[in-house]
Amino acid sequence: MNATPKQNGLSLRLAVIYVLVMAVIVPLIIGKLLYIQVWEGKKLKQNAIPATPLVYKILPDRGNIYAAGGEILSRSISAYQLFFDPLAMSDTIFQKNLDSLALCLSDLFRDLPAKDYRQRLWNARYGTKPNRYLPLARRAVNDTELRKIKKFPILRGGANVASGLIVDQKDDRKYPYHDLASRTIGYLYMGDDGIPRGKVGLEAAYDRELRGKPGLNRRQMISGLWVLKTEEEPVHGYDVMTTIDVDYQDIVHEALEKQLKIHQAASGVAILMEVKTGDIKAIANLTKKNNAYTEVLNNAIYDAEDPGSTFKAAVMIALLEDGYVHPGDTVDLDVGDYKYGNFTLSESTKRYIGKVTVQQIFERSLNGISTLVYKHYATNPRKFVDRLYQMQLNKPLGVEIEGEGQPLIRYPKDAGWSGVSLPLMSIGYEVRLTPLQMLAFYNALANDGKRVKPRFVKEIRNGDEVVRRVPVEVTDRSVCSRETLGHLRKMMEGVVDNEGTAHNIRGAEYGIAGKTGTAKVVSSSGGYNGGHRASFAGYFPAKDPLYSCIVVVERPSQKSYYGNVVAGNAFREISDKVYALVSAKHSRPAKEVDAKPPVSKNGYKPDLLTLYDALDIRVEERGTEKSPWVLSSRAERGVVLQPRVIDLSVVPNARGMGLRDALYVLENSGLKVGVSGSGMVMKQTIEPGRKVARGSYIHIELR
Repeated sequence: MNATPKQNGLSLRLAVIYVLVMAVIVPLIIGKLLYIQVWEGKKLKQNAIPATPLVYKILPDRGNIYAAGGEILSRSISAYQLFFDPLAMSDTIFQKNLDSLALCLSDLFRDLPAKDYRQRLWNARYGTKPNRYLPLARRAVNDTELRKIKKFPILRGGANVASGLIVDQKDDRKYPYHDLASRTIGYLYMGDDGIPRGKVGLEAAYDRELRGKPGLNRRQMISGLWVLKTEEEPVHGYDVMTTIDVDYQDIVHEALEKQLKIHQAASGVAILMEVKTGDIKAIANLTKKNNAYTEVLNNAIYDAEDPGSTFKAAVMIALLEDGYVHPGDTVDLDVGDYKYGNFTLSESTKRYIGKVTVQQIFERSLNGISTLVYKHYATNPRKFVDRLYQMQLNKPLGVEIEGEGQPLIRYPKDAGWSGVSLPLMSIGYEVRLTPLQMLAFYNALANDGKRVKPRFVKEIRNGDEVVRRVPVEVTDRSVCSRETLGHLRKMMEGVVDNEGTAHNIRGAEYGIAGKTGTAKVVSSSGGYNGGHRASFAGYFPAKDPLYSCIVVVERPSQKSYYGNVVAGNAFREISDKVYALVSAKHSRPAKEVDAKPPVSKNGYKPDLLTLYDALDIRVEERGTEKSPWVLSSRAERGVVLQPRVIDLSVVPNARGMGLRDALYVLENSGLKVGVSGSGMVMKQTIEPGRKVARGSYIHIELR
């Protein structure tokens, strides 16, 4: 059939349209696709919104470490790094509030003018390289600053409006008492998983309890908005309640440091232990560094060295237990030179000794004790060493702090045993014990012969709930018989009260019992020419012991290096001050019951209201509706709270606050804080209201 003219015309028009489409429109489409792919592809990829959600950890709050009196020894203060996603909200919201946000950020941080903040935010959204993770601040912010920032325009978000604020929490560990027992408390390092972990000391020993368990957050773009959803809540760490008493710690630290300075020593250790419980009430490890003494290593626990004559207490127990000597026996030591084969051991006094009793040998720390050991054990040295092993001197204490030095007491036929091992061991050489191991032995002598494991921690707590108690561990077997213990305790009292080596510290009304030690130190070349080690180990009061104590001083000046002077004087200062505190604590008259409400510290209002509610105390608030910080005063029928302005841009007024609140406001204002005392803040070294540089040091005194 032939086409009609009308059909031919239609075909022609369709052909023209087809040619136009193929010649013009299709190239335009292909060109646009190429433009999008090549020229705009990079930009679109930068702005692309990930379809998969972002999952990241929520760090738990690390638990605090407390002293026995409740003072904070270690705590974490949260700091936050802030980032901003400028594409998380609409153009309208961003542009409408941009100027206000820039002004707020400039007023808060005072590091850039508002116009610079505006330009940074604008470029992050509309620049050639949009940034969906823009650092919002050059430094980390604290809790108070974060609360303010969350109220800024745009960042406060709202119903169905994303704020674009991204918060990365970082915890900063603070140690309010700084160098006091710092190596025992420990410090942190950042783990591979981004979670802080304990490196040494109690921070490491109880890291699992302190660390807690992180939670998980999911961040996903839904309908153009970033949505945050907590998948798993973090489990915050437990608190560790230690045995350390901050008052005793201060006494021990100062007494040790004083003697180290006087005698220009290389380092020193002092430990105070409660006799019945084994509680470590104070522990100081000081090393000379840059002409000052500071805590560098925990030598009290780590260093197993020759103890010197403090070891003679164990030697005397062996002689007494085996019935070889009695305190009243007489021994002729002649000129004080004792030969063992080709080896001669002499008295340090270089004087004629003559006849002395066994008790005098101990009290005067004479090396003549070696003649007694050699006489009775030379043919059976195993019997002597077995006695030392029965006292458990060859076993580590098993304390929870890592790195305990391994004690060394050689057995006959062990590598290193020689014909002079017996006489050298009798005066504390060829023996290795740490200061804490030596103290645990002397503590047993004070505790009716029963050894107690040193205890650093009493409880693990979750708030007010006790999660776990650390028990007192006492051995059933005594280190010696009651008769031997009675003889030895009289000898140790005689070291101080008679003409013994520590007669320079006698005169204490409560009585001191103990033993001096002066040992030569092994040098790097291997010989005993590395200076001296001076020590004193003992307990007080002598008749009814409460505390045992050891002081060890490494390499004092050669002018005076004997244990009675270098270590004994530090021991006497510690025992005097500790006994005075104990006496004052137990002699205070009972106070009459006060019917009025207790005086509270100034501080953070929500915490105070919680406390008053628990105590059922009536509270009257006067204009505190918008004030998180308050002044507290006692009224006739309750407590009155009044507003207190805390300006973190200047030095805050911390007077009247407790330690926790004082640390919070001072550290959040950028200050480094030193602390002394307990109670509420009475003094601060920088007056409130002053402008000082961030990082300046301020000391607060609590009473």
